[in-house]
Amino acid sequence: MTATPGGSSPPARTTARSHALATPALPPHRCPSLTSRPQGPLTAKAPPSNHRTTPATPAGHAYDLAAPPGRAARRLTEATGGEAKTIHRLLEFKPGEGFGRNENNPIDADLIVIDEASMLDLILAYNLLKAIDSASHLLLVGDVDQLPSVGAGDVLRDLIASGVAAVIRLEDIFRQAAGSLIIRNAHRINQGLMPETGSGAGEPASDFYLFIKEDPAEVADLLVDVVARRTPVKFGLDPFDDIQVLAPMYSGQAGVTRLNQLLQETLNPPGRKPERRLGGRTFRVGDKVMQTVNNYDKSVYNGDIGRVTDIDVIKQTLTVSIDGAPVVYDFLEADELIHAYAVSVHKSQGSEYPCVVMPVVVQHYMMLQRNLLYTAITRARKLVILVGTRRAIQIAVRTNPVAQRHTALDWRLKQ
Repeated sequence: MTATPGGSSPPARTTARSHALATPALPPHRCPSLTSRPQGPLTAKAPPSNHRTTPATPAGHAYDLAAPPGRAARRLTEATGGEAKTIHRLLEFKPGEGFGRNENNPIDADLIVIDEASMLDLILAYNLLKAIDSASHLLLVGDVDQLPSVGAGDVLRDLIASGVAAVIRLEDIFRQAAGSLIIRNAHRINQGLMPETGSGAGEPASDFYLFIKEDPAEVADLLVDVVARRTPVKFGLDPFDDIQVLAPMYSGQAGVTRLNQLLQETLNPPGRKPERRLGGRTFRVGDKVMQTVNNYDKSVYNGDIGRVTDIDVIKQTLTVSIDGAPVVYDFLEADELIHAYAVSVHKSQGSEYPCVVMPVVVQHYMMLQRNLLYTAITRARKLVILVGTRRAIQIAVRTNPVAQRHTALDWRLKQ
């Protein structure tokens, strides 16, 4: 596999071995981009991570690994065995002071690898590039078919469109098996086609299911049953650790807020467990919660998910186990936490889950878009379950607003 300037596709399908051969293409280009468009999801997700460090290590050169969200940085650490940081930490950001790394104090590395590059907004990308020495190499790894950055811009897509960077497209499937309906449907959704719920020839689906309900309230009730009873019984998955509900919107009877209430009542009902109402939410020992901001003092990051293990009304503290480590919050810090039985699709970016369950209802039409549906189903490693209507899915598949972000960055890069 060779680097292909201008985003043109390689002439032939790559093989698993070709991922190891991709690294010699990197040195001639200061800013190559490792992506998957237009073939589909970033299918070579795990093995290429191990190769990301190999261009730097043979000659003893230094490298840095980073990603915009903390959860993606953790996954990158697990995949490579090297230390990965958030981009803010890589740039030595301090509140009130700004970034410690800049053009006068660049990052001390020969190669900088940025994962989940589709989440880069213009301002963060600008500060990152300012801090990279002209003698260093930058490798961006991302999937342009996912939701764009929350902040302004469409950096990865514009960079590819400009033609100034080498583009390497990964096509082989490693995250899921080659016959997976998750992968097949991710490709179909990108092509504007409805997802399949059977493997063909009358065979039942193996990892992609659709439960039909029209009424949003009935969708919510069925989804709770799927999460709490049906999926654990049929697939042996834990409703807390293995199953994640992703919803397009917070509002509505099948939105994040209502689903969290229903799932908490079902999976962790009130009883003898300690609980406390903080910031308009009732936190109970056993609750599944998510950190919503980066907190470097506690080493927890936006998107980290854990379980409440203790509530101490005397010390006014709430303890959450995140990745097996206890994190203690004062009651006044509880506004950093939300319930995470259900989270928004946007909050799930950079994460992976064994099973994703998603409501798809017409009432969420304002958020039903192709890249949102694509992002949701590609968070799943083993199983996807949609609950709702085919009409809502059709709205999402047909709505492709990618062209709405006009930044002129690709034009400027060409000048």
